[in-house]
This record gives sequence, C-alpha cells and structure tokens, in this order.
Amino acid sequence: MPTRPSAPSARAPHPSSESASDVVRWAAFSCLIVPVVLVVYGTSVGGAAAAALGLAAVTAACRILLR
Repeated sequence: MPTRPSAPSARAPHPSSESASDVVRWAAFSCLIVPVVLVVYGTSVGGAAAAALGLAAVTAACRILLR
C-alpha cells in the first residue's frame, strides 16, 4: 500500500518569494547602472533620466505582480 507524504508541520518560506526578491533587487540595480552606461556612451542626461524612470516604473509594476 503506498504511503502518502505527510504535510510539513512548520511553514517554510516559499522558494519563489526569495527568487522574486532577487529579481527585484537586480532590477533596482539596473535602474541605477543603465542610465550611467547610457551617459557614458553618449546619450543625453535627459534621455538617460527618462530611461531610468521607465525602468523604475517597470520594476515597480513587476514587484507588485510578483507579490
């Protein structure tokens, strides 16, 4: 007779919640580094700022969806 696996007694953190926070952390890092790289390669400061704002908006939306 096959045995059924027992349910875990203590609630462990969900593995995807840790990976979601890692994704948000890397996205926040890219919001900082991408404008710097754009300016170094000749994009205007205004264009780099607009890119940073766009990335920040996408990061915020993804963070909400991942929760």
